[in-house]
Amino acid sequence: MTINVRRQWLIGCLLGLTAGLHGLAQAQATNWPNKPVRVIVPAPPGSAPDGQVRLVANKLSELWKQNVVVENVVGAAGNIGVDRVAKAPADGYTLLYNTIGPIAVNVTLMAGKLPYDPLKDLAPVSLVTKTPNFLTVPANSPFKSVSDVLAFARANPDKVRYGTPGPGTTQHLMGESLNLAENLSMISVPYKSSAQMTTDGLSGQFELLIHNAPVLLPFIQSGNLRALAITSRQRSPRMPNVPTMIEAGVKDFEITAWFGFMAPGGTPKAIVDKVSKDIQTVLKNPDINKQITDTVAEVIGSTPEEYDTFIRAEIKKWAEVIVKAKIKDD
Repeated sequence: MTINVRRQWLIGCLLGLTAGLHGLAQAQATNWPNKPVRVIVPAPPGSAPDGQVRLVANKLSELWKQNVVVENVVGAAGNIGVDRVAKAPADGYTLLYNTIGPIAVNVTLMAGKLPYDPLKDLAPVSLVTKTPNFLTVPANSPFKSVSDVLAFARANPDKVRYGTPGPGTTQHLMGESLNLAENLSMISVPYKSSAQMTTDGLSGQFELLIHNAPVLLPFIQSGNLRALAITSRQRSPRMPNVPTMIEAGVKDFEITAWFGFMAPGGTPKAIVDKVSKDIQTVLKNPDINKQITDTVAEVIGSTPEEYDTFIRAEIKKWAEVIVKAKIKDD
């Protein structure tokens, strides 16, 4: 066999192998799912990500003609649930509805302690939503605007307090980001649960109550809280009278909790792509879209590649804040 003939034979074999692997991947996606799919959410029942994932899961169940079971796995700042998915079989039958903490924050906050690597042990599928925070005060607070808060905090160091449900949460990161951006020294008041933090914030136990928009929306609408700003880049159509932090004068200040689907690392790309496309289809459903946006969350829906880029940018962003603010995980 001449060198040219041998080269052509090898090329033919490689092309045949590539075509075979592509065909196998397509067959995997075509036959998937043929049994129930489990979605782990590292957040408690009734939380913002729990409510979102159940809406999406119900529609995916209809689309796939298989049960999609949502399982809440809490503990260790979300790491337990994420680790369970990272170590699950890479066959698409165990998915993660991730929260920001264990994917983008804990990498730096708990450096060297995580039992998984979010960039290696998990495969991004689709970014589903961005959920902003509200910066609020009790209805009887003297603060009428973000400017009022900033002016008082500058003139009275260590006198403005805000609650946090733990280090590295978006509430904590927002407070520290505001300290860094405006050279303030506001004090974080740690709580073991966001529910207790919210209760104490409503009763005025500290000056500022920062929390995910879906949680605080009912209290704002009832008049128990005054919303000074929202942390999304644009105003929410649901609350058009509430300015953004950027509009309030804090440059480039955008902080959102974000939630999305991920799969165990090594899950066949054909399956990952199918799940991503099906999620995007569900998010375009007018009823689902409205139910999510009514909570002041922004519906996204992305490709796996777009989500991967987003996650890497968020890891870098929060690493800078955590290091500069010297945030510890205790």
